[in-house]
Formats: sequence, structure tokens, C-alpha cells
Amino acid sequence: MTVRDPQVMRALAHPARLLIMEFLSDGKIATATDCAEVCELSPSATSYHLRALARAGMVEEAPSRGDGRERVWRAAQTGVRIEPELDSPEALSAARELMGLVLARDEQKIATWLSRAESEPKEWYDASAVTHHQLVLTAQELSEVYQAMVRLLEPYGRLARQDPPEGARKVSVLFRAFPTD
Repeated sequence: MTVRDPQVMRALAHPARLLIMEFLSDGKIATATDCAEVCELSPSATSYHLRALARAGMVEEAPSRGDGRERVWRAAQTGVRIEPELDSPEALSAARELMGLVLARDEQKIATWLSRAESEPKEWYDASAVTHHQLVLTAQELSEVYQAMVRLLEPYGRLARQDPPEGARKVSVLFRAFPTD
């Protein structure tokens, strides 16, 4: 899903809502109580965030898991790409706010990994990487690099791998590419 609407960006721009979306994006269905454990809020506060995400079209009610007395939620979108209208100050502001939270969450994931990396099995420690490359590219080449990365990663996506091999784990791959001059 490509998001250009600043209201949707603002709906996503909350740490608890990002955690809820991350949790549900694996194809899970969950109640507010289930989601509350993930974002460490009360079920009533989490219900508020779920309703805000539902108004933005990011989550939806799922079919009940039992007798229909519990309200169950699922992600309405499996992937989100933020593309604000460049001539809209409101959209650009909302996108900056949202991307700031996403980047902070990514940094938190990296810090968590680094704090426990030496206690991981050697094969996972050796296979993991935090790297930095300086490239010299045109805008077209940067776009080509990005598209090649997407094609390379696509077969390993959590929704593409219905039956991952034994020992497979959820892995975050972060890609950031931007001019630095």
C-alpha cells in the first residue's frame, strides 16, 4: 500500500501503533489484550490505538476465533510505502514524523541485537551484519539498486514463505539509501 494521505501517516505515527502493525503484519489475528502485551499498554489504551488504525484503513476486524464475544483484529495491509506529495507541507511534515519513529524503532532493533549478539549461536552471529557502504550513483542507478534489492529479498518475505525451512528465524533487513553530499 502506498500512503500519501497525511492523516494516515499521522495515524501510524505513534510508537504503540507501529508495534501493533509490526505484530499484526505477520498475518496474525489478535485481540486488544493480545496487542496490549506487545506494546505494554492496557487493553483499553490498545483498543483506542486499534480503532485509530482501523479508521486509517490499516487494520480491520477479523472473523471471530470462537463464540464471537471477543473483538479480533488483523492487518488490512501487509506492506506500507510512504510517498508524501512533495508540494504538500502537511504531508511532508507527517511523513517526517512517521519516518522518524520508524528509524528510531529500527535503531532500537539494532541496539537490541548488538546487546545480545555474542550470546547467539555462532552461525547467526557470523551471518548477521551491520554494514555501511559509500556508493557513487546517479538517481537512476540508485533506483535500480533499490529495485534489485527488492527482487533479491522478495522470495524470503514472511508472507512469501509459507513453509520456511527448519531453523529459519524472523530477520530484519534495513535498507537506507540517500545522497550525503
